[in-house]
Amino acid sequence: MQVIDWDLAVTTGTRLVRPGPQVSREEARQAVAELRTLSREAEGHVREFTKIHTDTAPQPATIVDRPGWIKANVEGFRVVLEPLTQRMGGGDNPPPAIVTAVGSRITGVEVGAVLAFLASRVLGQYELFLPPDPTGEEPTGRLTLVAPNIVHAEREMGVDPHDFRLWVCLHEETHRVQFTGVTWLREYVRSQMTEFLLASDLDLPTLLERLRNAADTVADVVRGGEGNLIDAIQSPGQKEILDRLTAVMTLVEGHGDYVMDAVGPSVVPSVADIRAKFAQRREGGSRLDRTVRRLLGIEVKMKQYAEGSAFVRTVVDRVGMDGFNKIWTSPETLPTTPEISDPDAWVARVIGTPALPA
Repeated sequence: MQVIDWDLAVTTGTRLVRPGPQVSREEARQAVAELRTLSREAEGHVREFTKIHTDTAPQPATIVDRPGWIKANVEGFRVVLEPLTQRMGGGDNPPPAIVTAVGSRITGVEVGAVLAFLASRVLGQYELFLPPDPTGEEPTGRLTLVAPNIVHAEREMGVDPHDFRLWVCLHEETHRVQFTGVTWLREYVRSQMTEFLLASDLDLPTLLERLRNAADTVADVVRGGEGNLIDAIQSPGQKEILDRLTAVMTLVEGHGDYVMDAVGPSVVPSVADIRAKFAQRREGGSRLDRTVRRLLGIEVKMKQYAEGSAFVRTVVDRVGMDGFNKIWTSPETLPTTPEISDPDAWVARVIGTPALPA
C-alpha cells in the first residue's frame, strides 16, 4: 500500500522550488570543491574539540542542489515511514483502491510543497535514514550540504564566503561525529520515530478529528497564534514519545551550535560577525514565511538551537568536556526536556555531584 505518491512528491517539489542564486559554472565548481574540502577539515576540528572517538574515516560531504535535496529527503521519508505504511497495508479491512490512489496523490503533492519550501532554506543536514545500497546494506548516514543555499546565505548576509562555509561545515560535521561516534544514538532516534508513528490512531473518526484540529491550527497561526500542525495531529500517546525525541534533538542541535561557535574563533576569524548576522537572519522573513515556519514547527526547531546550545555550554562550564561526554553513555544519560532548561539537574543526576557554581 502506498500512503504517499513519492514520485509525485519529487515532481511537485522540484517544480515548485525556487531557483538558486545566479552563479557562473566556474563559481559553482569552486563552491562545490571548497565545501568538500572544508567538510573534511571541519570533521578533524570537531573530533579534536568534542573528544568523541569514531572509527569512521573522515569523508567529504555530498554536495547537492535544491532538487537534489528534495529527492534525497523523499528517499529518507520512505525509509522512516515504512513501518507505518506496512501497518496500514496489513489490516483486515484495507481501504478501497480508489481511496488509496487519490489519498496518496494528495499527500504526495502536500509533501512536495513542504519540501519545496524547505529546499530553499536548508544549508545542510546529516541524513540518518537512507535506503539500502546496491549490496543490500543500509548506510549509516550521509552528510549533505546544499550549495545554492549556502552561497545565497553568504551573499545575503555579506559575510566572508570561506569563513561561512567552514562555519556551516563545523555544525553539520558535529552531527556526523555524534551519530558515528555514539554507536547507539542513531538506532535510538530511529526506534523513537518508529514508536511515534505506530502510536498514531488510524481509525477514520480519529483521523477526521485530527484534520479538524489541523484546520483550526492553520486558522489560529494565520491570526498570529503559536500552534503547529505536529501538535494538532498527534495522539496523546505520541506526545510522550515526541517529548523524548524533542529532548534528544534539542541536545544534538544545540551541541552542533555550541561546537561551531566554540571552535570558530581559532579557525573562523569572522565567527562573531557571522553568528550575529545569522541569528538576525533566522528571525527574519516575510509574514507568510514566518507563518509557514510556525505551521511546520520550524520556529520550535529554532528554539532548539538556542536552548540546546545554552544547555551544552552550561554543562561544559560546570564539569568540562569529559564530564559532558557522559551524556553519550546510554539513552538513560540523555537529558530530559525539563533538564534541558535546568542543566544543573542533569549534572546532579548523571555526574552524581552538585554542579559547581558558575
